[in-house]
Amino acid sequence: MSKREIDRYGIIKCLLQKEINGTEAAEFLKISIRQVKRLKAAVKQRGVAGLIHGNRGKPGNRKIPEKERATIAALLHQHYVDFKPTFAAEKLEENHNIHRDPKTIRKIMTDEGLWKPKQKRRQKQQHRQWRERKSHYGEMQQFDGSYHDWFEGRAPECCLLASIDDATGMITKIKFAENEGVLPVFDFWQEYLTLHGKPRSIYLDKFSTYKMNQRVAIENHETLTQFQRAMRAFGVDVITAHSPQAKGRVERLFHTLQDRLVKELRLAGISDMAAANRLVAETFLPAFNEKFQVEAKSKINLHRKLTAAEKKQLPSILSKHTERTIQNDFTFSFNNQWYQLTRCQPVTICRKDRVIVEEHTDGETKIQLRGKYLNFILLPQRPKRSLADSWVLTTAKLEKSQQQKQSKPQWKPSKDHPWRKQNLFAHKPLELTLSSKV
Repeated sequence: MSKREIDRYGIIKCLLQKEINGTEAAEFLKISIRQVKRLKAAVKQRGVAGLIHGNRGKPGNRKIPEKERATIAALLHQHYVDFKPTFAAEKLEENHNIHRDPKTIRKIMTDEGLWKPKQKRRQKQQHRQWRERKSHYGEMQQFDGSYHDWFEGRAPECCLLASIDDATGMITKIKFAENEGVLPVFDFWQEYLTLHGKPRSIYLDKFSTYKMNQRVAIENHETLTQFQRAMRAFGVDVITAHSPQAKGRVERLFHTLQDRLVKELRLAGISDMAAANRLVAETFLPAFNEKFQVEAKSKINLHRKLTAAEKKQLPSILSKHTERTIQNDFTFSFNNQWYQLTRCQPVTICRKDRVIVEEHTDGETKIQLRGKYLNFILLPQRPKRSLADSWVLTTAKLEKSQQQKQSKPQWKPSKDHPWRKQNLFAHKPLELTLSSKV
């Protein structure tokens, strides 16, 4: 018997012994007088067992059939061993036409040892202020990259770049890349801007690709990263978060994708980034957004379309810019390679001009001066000295310097040189000094 039933039996026993009346018993048990009469009759007839529910110990009317339960358990062991209950229930419905509540699947997985219920963790005593979602779609995009073993050893570890809309929680774009460097990030945003347009702002962390963290750069606000320079050209505000919790929406997204997307890639048998990007764009992204996105407060889309000039300059703006100085022979070096500017150019070039070397996302290199692209050719690499030659040269330089030192006459001052004369004033007797003062 439960504690509640034992307490009820004590009150009903007092009622039977006429120590209290039915109204008082109803007040003590916080039930109606009619219910008190029913319990009193049950105790008279069956004793203490009259207070126990009649269905206790019996199988429920909605219990899943044993045959179906065995089928579900076999499928879970065969295909969904490391799936979470909710995701496993979705896949059973999608792939095997088994419609069961995630709670039922969780109970089966717990009984089979495939799922261990998590204990509630003690919350740290740290105050964090809740921030309301933005009101419009395109008002803010939370962006980040996540390094993970997305292919579970079937391919090298890579980085997943993702942007999620703050107002709707919709994934606007995700793409696999080798790393979170400048060029992969530019490639991501080049596709994003072409597809959606320019968002009002981008919320991201203080990774070196997005923000300079050196003291000199912090003190000088005009020092920009390649990413900040490109987004300023499009009029997009770049906001850096002071903690991962501040951009929690994209952080939680990666936590979800590391569970769901990894298993989707496994079920599809995908082992390379190109095939994974196709699956994400064609299948995974629409289904995910349909399930998890919410409705924004406003139906207005704040994405701004690219102008014709911006579309034309898009590859140039979203490229890595590096400045170089033109030498007297109209050459310059970049990445350990020499470039020669040709005679025919669209703009006048002077010696010591500062040109911009653009590294595009497609691997092409262009040279820009005053808004015009220059013509150039690659020069062969300069011959490198061998180790023996460099050793001989160094030895020769040392011998020459020693010979110069030996051949140089050593100068000595003459006997009557002022350096040899004693400073009489520095050695005056103390008495003479005192007497002179007096």
